[in-house]
Amino acid sequence: MRKTFKLDELDCANCGAKIEAGIKQIEGVNNAKVTFMTQKLMIDADDARFDQAQKVAHKFEPDCDIVR
Repeated sequence: MRKTFKLDELDCANCGAKIEAGIKQIEGVNNAKVTFMTQKLMIDADDARFDQAQKVAHKFEPDCDIVR
């Protein structure tokens, strides 16, 4: 299932790239794309993987929240 989320408090493009790479490594994630300019995350994954994406985002950018 593909969903798009807003990223709140994403401060730099480099952190966005790290978040994208980290989310892509989660088992069950088919694809992920972070766009810094629009502060959006597009993720194609099993529903059970969306909560793990938030943990990855916090690992690289502690203030960043994935808004549903």
